[in-house]
Amino acid sequence: MDQVKIGAFLKQIRNEKGLSQEKLAEVFGVSSRSVSRWENGRTMPDISIMIELADYYGIDIREVLDGERKSENMNEDMKETMTMVADYTDKQKKQAILRGMILFGLEMLCCGYTVAILIMMGCGLKLPVWLITVPLLLTAVFAFMVVLNAKEHVRRIQRDNFKNG
Repeated sequence: MDQVKIGAFLKQIRNEKGLSQEKLAEVFGVSSRSVSRWENGRTMPDISIMIELADYYGIDIREVLDGERKSENMNEDMKETMTMVADYTDKQKKQAILRGMILFGLEMLCCGYTVAILIMMGCGLKLPVWLITVPLLLTAVFAFMVVLNAKEHVRRIQRDNFKNG
């Protein structure tokens, strides 16, 4: 950390706000001499005061610690990145929903087939056992896959919320 650079930055943003050292010192409950030392790079404000300064000036604490404003290009890059992430997440959500719908449809087809076979067997038709066991197994497999698909989607949402929140 470059104390002189940070001090010059603190002076710059104080002047942009049109404040005197005395007024700023009053706002933060410190002496004007302390403010002068910060701005000359001889001392650094306590971290709690740095956080309050950043909040007071409406800037990011990283800007205070770096002693400079973040470039507008960086903000635009961040917005662009966030838009790309949102688009990607939206695409993943749509894919998960489509997979779930397909799996559910296949599961219902297998269930319907199984019911039809059971009805035929109830009417006295002699059918091989595999005609009922295969669709029953497929029904179980598709049900399991629907659950896995939903769990994966929920985990992704939770992970994204943890990263963003």
